[in-house]
Amino acid sequence: MCDANYSFRYIDVGSYGSRSDSAVFAHSDFGKMLQNKALDLPEHTALPGTTSPAMPFVFVGDDAFALGENLMRPYSSRGLSLARRVFNYRLTRASRVVECAFGILANKWRFLHTPIHLKLETAISAVKAACVLHNFVRARDGYNFEDSLTHSLHSHRPSVVRGHRQGAAVREQFTAYFMSPHGALPWQLEAI
Repeated sequence: MCDANYSFRYIDVGSYGSRSDSAVFAHSDFGKMLQNKALDLPEHTALPGTTSPAMPFVFVGDDAFALGENLMRPYSSRGLSLARRVFNYRLTRASRVVECAFGILANKWRFLHTPIHLKLETAISAVKAACVLHNFVRARDGYNFEDSLTHSLHSHRPSVVRGHRQGAAVREQFTAYFMSPHGALPWQLEAI
């Protein structure tokens, strides 16, 4: 997980490559705490320009993750309404941050571009050290918005993971907000 400044806030290193991202996440301490509502998340709040409903703070995931009250994923890409296509576009733009953070990390620490020929424990330590150094450099040097423009968006195949009813309701509220006068971006319709 990373923040808007491309700094990593939570990492889970050492899972087998054959496990899916959603399985790794579900079994991580962070994933379990999110599922059990044990994270110290901010109180629900109204979105900018609105007074209600109070919305939960959410994490952005791709279509491999299960939808939840605090974890948004895109709609399946078949037969989407304009509002749902806008939601998917906005969610994809938000998810670019984590993809760019990985790109910046790997380009700075080039050993991440190839298989790591080290003992497992040493490889895990090397990846963790690279993430810590990445965050240090980001804090020291700041971030350059251009970093986020050099990585292209790529579409993902929708998965069959089903979400919770509460997560679906939160996603619908964000969808409506993104089409409202307060939540719409002037160029979003041209971008989808």
